[in-house]
Amino acid sequence: MPGIVFWALVVLATLTSLATAWALGANSNSPPFAPAIGANAVSTMQAAFLIGILAALGALVQGGAISETVGGGLINGVQITSLAATAGLLTATGFMAFGVYTGYPVPAAFATTGAIVGVGLSLGGAPAFDTYRRIVIFWALVPPVSGGLAYLTATLLRRDDVPETISVPLLAAVVGGIIANVRLAVIPSPPDATENSIAGFLAGVVETPTAAGVDPLAVLVTLAAAAVSFQFIRKRTRESPEKGIRTFLLVLGSVVAFSSGGSQVGLATGPLENLYGAELGLPGIVLLALGATGILAGAWMGAPKLLQATSREYAQLGVRRSIAALVPGFVIAQLAIALGIPISFNNIIISGVIGGGLAGGSAGVSRRKIGVTLAFWLITLVSSIVIGFGLYRAFAAVLGG
Repeated sequence: MPGIVFWALVVLATLTSLATAWALGANSNSPPFAPAIGANAVSTMQAAFLIGILAALGALVQGGAISETVGGGLINGVQITSLAATAGLLTATGFMAFGVYTGYPVPAAFATTGAIVGVGLSLGGAPAFDTYRRIVIFWALVPPVSGGLAYLTATLLRRDDVPETISVPLLAAVVGGIIANVRLAVIPSPPDATENSIAGFLAGVVETPTAAGVDPLAVLVTLAAAAVSFQFIRKRTRESPEKGIRTFLLVLGSVVAFSSGGSQVGLATGPLENLYGAELGLPGIVLLALGATGILAGAWMGAPKLLQATSREYAQLGVRRSIAALVPGFVIAQLAIALGIPISFNNIIISGVIGGGLAGGSAGVSRRKIGVTLAFWLITLVSSIVIGFGLYRAFAAVLGG
């Protein structure tokens, strides 16, 4: 029978996870709606309300894979205890608080990953080099891929020979097609379904012969979703290009906020995977609900102030560069969720903003600022490992666990 010390550590770890989720909801989930506010498509308070709901939903139905990676894939040979989880989450939250206070964009994924690796090594675990290799390759590819996609998107939107009644709906079609294939835990997977997405579910319900491993029905559903999205935004842009762009910004902000919740919640809940699953015997949805609650509270309580600041920045960027920054954010976030890789939305969005700026002739893109940001990200990763390692050792020396 667990004693009072065990339950005290459970409560402490849970509160720390909630605090981390709150910080993520207040900070990491805010950028997606900033362009819509800057374009006057939605008010600040409406955006904060929508961010909370959408990010919490994303956390519930998409957060499992990254939570499992953070909780069990970063270290070999040991399980993350409640005390170790507390030390890791306190380290990560401290870095995020430092970023808010100083104005430096601290990547939450870097801080959390480093902190959990640090406490895991302090527990006596062995480095999970295969996982690190996958994560580092993905992180290294984010800036060029996000920047490249943003550059292509901004270039398309700037072309005089491609009217906005075509270019904006084309981007909406791409987003709609991806939405049909995103993995959602609430969608059941029939025996023949390849994945629990809308397209995968329908492909599994109706048996059709595959060609080169591709189900033609899944392709048809994807094309249908793209066509519906194209027609919806095209109708709006025909009525008024400004109205169509504002509508697309609002829809794009919604799906990116949803994706942000799914990709970020695991940073807060992952360290508690062993505690809630193996030790307490609770289903994974309970832990994800805890993280979703923290993200919801953070968005509603802390996002409005940040939204007002970031919306002014996006208003200066303009709606086209804002769209160019958010489209890669959605694509990369969903890819990371599918692969179970923790990511930083700061990394994605900043890279997208840079790529969109280069499409306009590199205006507003500071090489010095890029270099400082990259160096700060690297420092965050390394120092979070060291601090997480030392903080757990200090906790264990004081509490004997």
